[in-house]
Order: sequence, then C-alpha cells, then structure tokens
Amino acid sequence: MIFSKKILTVSLGILVIGFVSFFLFFQKGTNASSEESSQSSGQAEERLQERPLPVRVVEAQKRDLVIKLSSPGEAVTRYKVVIKAEVPGRIDSLKVEEGQHVKEGDLLVHLEEQKYKLSLQRAEASYLKALSELLLENRFAEDVKAPSSSKSSEFKQLEKEFKKAQKLYEKGYVSREDFEKLNKKYKLALIESGEKREEIRAAVKGVTQAEVDVKKAQMELDKTQIWGPFSGIVCNIQVSPKEYVSSSQELFTLVDIRKLQVHATVLESEIGKIEEGREARLRFSSYPSKVFKGRVKAVSPIVTEDKTCKVVVEMRNPEEKIKPGMHAEVEISAEIYEDRLLVPQEAVLVRGGRKLVFAVEDGLTKWKYVDTGMENENYAEILEGIEVGDRIIVEGHLTLAHDAKVRVVE
Repeated sequence: MIFSKKILTVSLGILVIGFVSFFLFFQKGTNASSEESSQSSGQAEERLQERPLPVRVVEAQKRDLVIKLSSPGEAVTRYKVVIKAEVPGRIDSLKVEEGQHVKEGDLLVHLEEQKYKLSLQRAEASYLKALSELLLENRFAEDVKAPSSSKSSEFKQLEKEFKKAQKLYEKGYVSREDFEKLNKKYKLALIESGEKREEIRAAVKGVTQAEVDVKKAQMELDKTQIWGPFSGIVCNIQVSPKEYVSSSQELFTLVDIRKLQVHATVLESEIGKIEEGREARLRFSSYPSKVFKGRVKAVSPIVTEDKTCKVVVEMRNPEEKIKPGMHAEVEISAEIYEDRLLVPQEAVLVRGGRKLVFAVEDGLTKWKYVDTGMENENYAEILEGIEVGDRIIVEGHLTLAHDAKVRVVE
C-alpha cells in the first residue's frame, strides 16, 4: 500500500513537469512566429513605400493663351440659285437628276427650239430685204452725196464739250438731266453735219429695226438651252421631261456647298473682342466628335433689337459633309495673350486654399505653390512659382506628397 502511494506521487510529478515544459515550449514558438510575422510585414511595407508611383508630366512652356467666345450658329451657302426658264416651251431634254453633281458650263436643260429657229429665219429675211432696198436706193439715188469730212469750229467745240461731260457723268460729277440735254444737242449737230446720214437712211428704211429683230430672235433661241452657271449639286427638281414650261417658271435649284458660311450670333458686349481673320472652331451635332475649322470673314455693322450681332465665319467643306441649315456651336478666338507661361489646367491643385503644382526633380516630387493669371478651358497662366522647362505632373498626382518617389510614363 505504501509502495502504491509512492508510485502515484512520482507519476503526478512527472505529468506536472511535462505539462510545464510543453507550455513553455509552445509559448516560445508563438512569440517567435509573431516576431517573424511582424518583421516580414514591416519589410513589405517598407518595400511598398520605396516603389515609385507612375505619373505623366509635361514641360511648362511659353505660348499664346487664347480666350474663346462660344456662340450658336447656322451653316449657309452663298452659291445657291433657282434655275428658271427664260422662254416658254416644252422640255426636249432634262439632263439632270436629284442630287447630281454638275460642272460650270454643263448643259442642264434643252427646250424644243424649232419655233425659235423659224423666228430667227424670219427676222433674218426681213433684215436682208430692208438692207437690199437701202443698197438699191443708195446706188441709184441722185441726191446721195458723201458726207463732208470737214467740221465747223462750232461743231468741234460742241463735240469737245460732250466728250468732257461724258467722262464727268461716268464719275458722277454731272447730273443725268444736264448730260441728256447736252447729248441731245450733240446728236442734232451730228445729224446736221452729215456724219449720221447713212444711219438715218437705214433707220428710215427699217434696216436698223430689222437688225435688232435678228439679234432678239437669236437671243431667244439661245435661251432654249440652259447651262450651269457654276459647279454644284442639283436639288428640288420641279419639272419632268416633255413638260411644257412658261417663262420664269422654276425648274430646280443648284447649290454649291464646297465652301460654306456659318452665321453666328454674338452678344453686343463681346463684339469688341472679335476681329476679322481670327480662327474659329466649329462643331455640328451630326459629327459630335469632329472639329471643323473656319475663319471670321465679317462682323455685321448692325446690332439687333435683342442686343446681338451677326458674325460670319467662312469654312471649307470639300467632302460636303456639312449641309446648309445645320446647327453649329461656334468657338471664336476672341482675345490672344502672347508669350505666356502656361501649364494644363489638370496640373493645378488646391491645398489649404492655395494653388500648387507638383514638379518632378531627380525622380522625386516637389510641391510648388504658384500664382495664376489668365485662364481658358485648357490652360492656366503661371505668374510665379515655376520656370520654363519645369516638368509638371498632370496625371497621377492627386494623392502625392512632397518628395515622393515617382516614375514618369508616356
């Protein structure tokens, strides 16, 4: 019994010693693992802090700062005519179709011309008859005398006064009434001198009128053919082949849109900022991602009742994408400030109520306070704080600190 108690006591002691040893060993391993984990975390954080952050930079440069005015506008064309028939007749040949491109001098319409050819032949016959009668009378008339080549001094003086008055009348220095009086006096003197004897006889015999009738008949015949006055596009055709048309009837419209104007509306208070020849940027709703360029052609001298003024911008349209009547948003270069130190607007930040930029020097960021001047939608003028050629961060700088390591990317 005594022996059993000794064995129990020894066994309990061994268990206690083993438990304590195991606890001490486990505690030591846990502490070692914690220390190792903490050390690894610190090293990772240190490596993360040392890794350069990617940024994009631009160089601060001196250039012109352009302040633009925005205005609504509408595209119009100067070359637009309604083609009309000048003489009545049936359309023998309509040589155009809707949307067709034609060139200057192309034959567009041909009217039936037979009756106009007959009218011309009749007028020519009448002219030949009158001319023949005049020639016979001149050949066999006894009183036909050659006009005297000598002129009286009175007539010479009148002729001199007439030619002088004619030049002054053309320049606007002599009234129409005074000139017509002198012209009538001169022509009467010219007839008395015998200079116009043959012309008078021709008029009496109807030769002159017959000659006029020939020219008129020829003009009407020519008008049966309608030619393109300029290169352009045919639209709004209102007639058909073989249709009878009257004089002055509208046939179709010819328009040239290779060069357009955009009429913009500008406030009266902004007119003084716009000059002819200034560049303009044009955007149309049909092509929202494309910017068209133009130039200010003219500024209207009239201010409307709503205190606005029309500004005419000319633009080239070789691909004919823009159509007359399209709405445009117009940006006109109004004020130009030359040789200013500029940085992009996205480079300028505000911290603590002050403006600053981040510059990159030797791979580190430099926090620089700046004073700004004039601005537009893209650039800000820097008056003080940086210099020409400084590399200024424009992307990746919103959370940067002073002296942070960065890596410049394109």
